[in-house]
Amino acid sequence: MSEDTTELPAGLRTVADLDLRPALEAMLMVVDEPATEEHLAKILERPRRQVADALRELADEYAVQGRGFELRFVAGGWRFYTRPEYAAAVERLVLDGQTARLTQAALETLAVVAYRQPVSRSRVSAVRGVNCDGVMRTLLQRGLVEEAGTEPETGAILYRTTNYFLERMGLRGLDELPELAPFLPEAEAIEAETQEGVPSFDPDAPDDGPDTPVARGTDDVDDQTEL
Repeated sequence: MSEDTTELPAGLRTVADLDLRPALEAMLMVVDEPATEEHLAKILERPRRQVADALRELADEYAVQGRGFELRFVAGGWRFYTRPEYAAAVERLVLDGQTARLTQAALETLAVVAYRQPVSRSRVSAVRGVNCDGVMRTLLQRGLVEEAGTEPETGAILYRTTNYFLERMGLRGLDELPELAPFLPEAEAIEAETQEGVPSFDPDAPDDGPDTPVARGTDDVDDQTEL
C-alpha cells in the first residue's frame, strides 16, 4: 500500500511541519526588533543550529540576488533592512522627506553614555560641561538609553545604551563602536577642565529645560543633526 503524500491543508499543519526558510521569512517580515536565533528556533520547534544555518543561507541568497532588502544580524538578532543604496527611495515613500533627528547636544550626550556606560547623569554633565538632564530625558523617551542600576557610592542612577541604540547604529554589539583613542587627548582635556569648579548635579533634580551652561560657558547648539 503506497504512502499518502498529499500535503495537509495549511490550517492542519503544525509549526514543525512548515518549510523552515519560508517560515523564517514570514516571521521576520513582522518583527519590530531583531529576533534572536533562540527565539525563532523555539517558535518553529527546530534546533537552534538548523535555524542559524537557514538564516545565514537566506542572507547570502539575498546578497547574491541583489535584492532591495537584506537580512542582517544586528543587536543580537536578525531583521530585514532595506539596502543602503535604496535609502533615498524608501525615505521619500515612508517619511515624505522628513527624518527623525537628534540635536547636536543629544548626539554628544549619547556618545558619552555609549563610551562611558554605565554612567550617571552628573558624570555625563561633567564630561560635557553642561547640565544634561533635559537631553537625557529625551534619550530615555526615544529608547536609546535606559537605567542600569545605581552607583554604590552616591546612589545616583546609572544609564547605558539599549539594544535599540545598537539597532539604529547597525552594530552587533558595543565592541563594534569606533575606537575612541584618536579623540582621547581632547576629550580628557575637556573633562579635566570641567572638573575644576564644577558643581555636582542631582540626577533626580527637576528638569530646568534645555542644557544649561555650567563650566565652559558655552551653550549647546541646537543643530538638527540626523541620527
